[in-house]
Amino acid sequence: KLESDDMIAAAKWLAEKPYIDSKKVGIWGWSYGGFMSSLCIMKGNDVFSTAIAIAPVTHYKFYDSIYTERYMRTPQENEKGYNENAPLNWAGQLKGNLLLCHGTADDNVHVQNTYELAERLVQAGKQFDMGIYTNRNHSIYGGNTSLQLYTKFVNFLNKNLK
Repeated sequence: KLESDDMIAAAKWLAEKPYIDSKKVGIWGWSYGGFMSSLCIMKGNDVFSTAIAIAPVTHYKFYDSIYTERYMRTPQENEKGYNENAPLNWAGQLKGNLLLCHGTADDNVHVQNTYELAERLVQAGKQFDMGIYTNRNHSIYGGNTSLQLYTKFVNFLNKNLK
């Protein structure tokens, strides 16, 4: 909670600078960074206009319990913490442009995270872009995959932030 609040506050501070176009503030991240970017564009929908979330955790109930429970305890002990920090539960707040990408063979952050967020966004009537990479792991590479993925990033950012 505090990390996303800090990122939103930092973006608000930057957006006040005369050399920043406050209507074109973006954020992107991969894995934990994808979790943060998706959470920030929803919680900070008055600040961020564009986000890219690659292989994001969208609810910590879908993630590795050894990592998650070390910091958040179990879902039974900290239900509020799990729910307040789940991008899934903020999907209805999306106002900006969001690109979600995930590899279907990701064994670190399971693709279910992205599928579940996509479904919540659809049911909330939100438009977003998505890239699914068949048989690609958490790093989403192999063959022309990296080129296609990074071209998608650049095109998305140029379209929405330029």
